[in-house]
Parts: sequence; C-alpha cells; structure tokens
Amino acid sequence: MTRPSGEHTVAYVGSRTTPARNGQGKGIEVYDVGPGAPGAHRWTLLQTVELDNPTFLAVDHTRRYLYAVHGDLGHVSAFRIEPGTGRLGDLGSQETGGRNPAHLAVDPSNRFLVVANHSSGSVASLPLREDGRLGPVTDLLLLPGEPGPHRAEQTGAKPHHVPFAPDGRFLAVPDKGLDRVFTLALDAMSGKLSFGPVPHTATREMAGPRHICFHPTLPYAYTIDELRSTVTTYRWDAVRGALEGVQTLPSTPPSAAGDSRGGEIAVSPDGRFVYASNRGGAGDGTPGGPEPDTIGVFAVSAADGTLRPVEWQSTGGIRPRFFCFGPDGRRLFAANERSHTITTFDVDADSGALRPSGGALATGSPVCIVFSRPPSDPSGTPAAELLG
Repeated sequence: MTRPSGEHTVAYVGSRTTPARNGQGKGIEVYDVGPGAPGAHRWTLLQTVELDNPTFLAVDHTRRYLYAVHGDLGHVSAFRIEPGTGRLGDLGSQETGGRNPAHLAVDPSNRFLVVANHSSGSVASLPLREDGRLGPVTDLLLLPGEPGPHRAEQTGAKPHHVPFAPDGRFLAVPDKGLDRVFTLALDAMSGKLSFGPVPHTATREMAGPRHICFHPTLPYAYTIDELRSTVTTYRWDAVRGALEGVQTLPSTPPSAAGDSRGGEIAVSPDGRFVYASNRGGAGDGTPGGPEPDTIGVFAVSAADGTLRPVEWQSTGGIRPRFFCFGPDGRRLFAANERSHTITTFDVDADSGALRPSGGALATGSPVCIVFSRPPSDPSGTPAAELLG
C-alpha cells in the first residue's frame, strides 16, 4: 500500500516485551492512522517489527529514519522508513555505552542522536550516518552528584529524558536519582557533550524529576516529578541554559490517597495548558490499579508561567507511562502499559479538558507513540529489506 505522504499519517508504537517487565508487547507496531489521526481504535496495523523492549522512539528531521532505544538492555536500533507506506527496514544497531537506555533525541542539526542511559547514569551521543545508520558512541558524559534519600529509587544518577530546548542550544536532563535537572550542550560538529554555564538545578528532596517539557513561546519549562507525583514550573533562561523553580503542585487529584508515580508531561501546542500523567502504585514492581489512572490538566498563566488545576481525567486504563498529542493537536493519545490499551481523548480548545472519544486500541504493553508522515521520495527501501 503506497500513498502520497500528504494524505496520511503513520503511528509507531513501542512496547515492553520482556518477562522482567511483565511485557506483553511484540516490538514496534506500525499503524496507518489516516487523515487527521482519528481515534486509535480505528488505526490499521501495517507491520510488526519483533524486537526486545523498544521503549522509546524518535524520527529524524528528514522523516526518513526511525530510532529505538531498548529498555533494560544497552543498545539503540536504526530503521529506514519506506516512502509512502511508513513501513520499517532494518539498519542495524549500536551500543549506547551504558545500561537501560530510557530516552533519545535527534539533535537539531540531524547529525547526532543523544541517549539517556538510565541505569548507568550517563548521556551518550552517537553520529547519524548519511544512510541513517548509527556510528559508535562519540561521547559519554557521566552525571555527578549525591543520590537522593529514596533507598530503592535513588541509588545513583538516573537520567530519564534528553529533550532539546526550543532553540536547540541546550538539552535538559532530568535525573530521578540525584534530584537534579542538568543542562547540557552538544557540539554539532564533533558530537562532544558538555555541561552548560549553569550545569544543574536542584529540585525538592526526593522529587525524582522524570521528564521535562518546554513552553513553545514563553520562557518556562515544566517537570513531572516521578517520586513525589508533582509538577514543577521553572523559569527558563535560554541564553545561560538556566532553570529557576517558581512553583510546585501535586500532579494527582486531591482525592488520591494511595501511592503514585508521575509518568509523562506535555504542553499543548498552543501553550495554554500542561498535561501530566499519574501511575498508581509504588513503582514498576507493583501491579498498579485496580482503578484506572489519570491525566491532570493545568492551565498556564501567560503572565508568569504558573499553573492552575483544571481537572483530572481517567485514562481508562492502568499505568499511562506515556501520552502525546496527535498531529493536529486536537486529540491526546494515552498509552496504558499495564492494561494494554491506547485510549483517545478530544481536547477542548477553550478549557483544555479531555473527553474520551470512544473506543480503545488493544495492544500489548504500549509505552511510546510517535506520529510521522512518511517521506514521498520513491527512491528508498528495497522491498527485500523490509521487516514484518
């Protein structure tokens, strides 16, 4: 099936697959979602690429290649995206220089891939070849600091996210183990990583910052703090790469009395609202549930970036480790890892509230969703190299 790239969108879904994580996924699933990214239950499965724990995915800036880190392992894989269909062809893998890579990002120049090695406390850079393949690790930066007080979750540095700031000068690295958010710079010519002028910002003790998102137009950033289930607002100095904390709010609803762990955080495309997911239980080692988990909705003050709670919406499932907006920004898709569904919500443009759009896609242990439009260049992948 080949269509002009402007007519449809493809969703790539990463999953947990190994018994150690109670994984019931098969690898990366490729779906045709059609025009406008309708509800996930209407997606059409195009391909399944079987591999272990592809827990976070990223597409390069040309939309010709996809990359996947393998949670609990030590490597990252590369794939060619077939023009027209979006199906994947194998381009091999490279070691990340550490253990349990948890997140990855393509740098603005499209020359390097940056990876957070969660269990070994390091950030790695790997070169992107012209054919989309990965070269060996160019640089490996260890994150320094004293572990936080949580005896099980804070045994050392544990970076979990490596997004670039909107202007691309710096990347922010929330570290759950050290209660710090690091600011790093990447030399786009050499691939060398270094600390910014303000190397890190300390969080509240035992906050366990997990992920960070930047406001699209205002000088603010927001973290989801995994261990305390809080959302923290920071003022962002893009020139110095510095974060200054200005507010911390619970990410959970006032009625929440049990254990919880923060999962994902995102700013709406128009910058008016922040969304944060909550995962019931005391960490990945617990089953979660039995009640569905939630996504909190917070209104952003244009004056100072601070947040005001709007509502908490059930995700209709357990352990929303990830969620994201669809390509048009009018829908939100939540990946419920433990209940094995992707649920779809319509986003109210005025209030920011989430409303279930009906139906859920059944898929094993989903933990990441990436939308992309396949390239239209017909000179691409030989059919014999396609997987699935």
